[in-house]
Amino acid sequence: TVAAIIALAGSAAAFAPAQTGKASTALNAAFDSEIGAASAELGCWDPLGFVTNGDQKRFDRLRAVELKHGRIAMLATWGYATTWSGARFPGCEDTVAGHAAVFSGPEFLVPVLLTAGFLEVSWKQKEGSFPGDFSSSPWPVGFGPYARNEEDMIDLRTRELNNGRAAQMGILGMMVHEQLDGKPFIFFDKFDIYAPLSGN
Repeated sequence: TVAAIIALAGSAAAFAPAQTGKASTALNAAFDSEIGAASAELGCWDPLGFVTNGDQKRFDRLRAVELKHGRIAMLATWGYATTWSGARFPGCEDTVAGHAAVFSGPEFLVPVLLTAGFLEVSWKQKEGSFPGDFSSSPWPVGFGPYARNEEDMIDLRTRELNNGRAAQMGILGMMVHEQLDGKPFIFFDKFDIYAPLSGN
């Protein structure tokens, strides 16, 4: 009888939940309070385990890369919608809009690459500050007068991060839809150009 009870207890233990989730949560908890955490319930959502070891230096590098891609995507989304609607810089009136502009020729791509390279080497991360803080650059960049206190700074940084995430999905969606049916904007053909100083 005792042997049967021991065997039954052993078989039941095989179906008990493994005690590994707690350790994993403890490692991710190092970044639960960071700006951009998914939610209070999810905390630092890291399904692929990029920062499960709690490495702050790696987290900061990945956050800086995420911010850079988000900033580029926001500019790309704005530029994509604007040029698709017909706006052009002087001298570029014949440039095609959308994804095709990238492959139109080096005369259109080279200025973009030169500008990107210039910004890459001229904007510098401020030592000891949050990732993406380029306020130590030769000219002032940042949130300017809108960041009156620490609470404003956190709010603006959170908005920038979330808008950048949305823009990355947005520019990807526009490029995919343009390739599918020639219409990057699902519900309409183009945007009305916002030009507050044009008098229109």
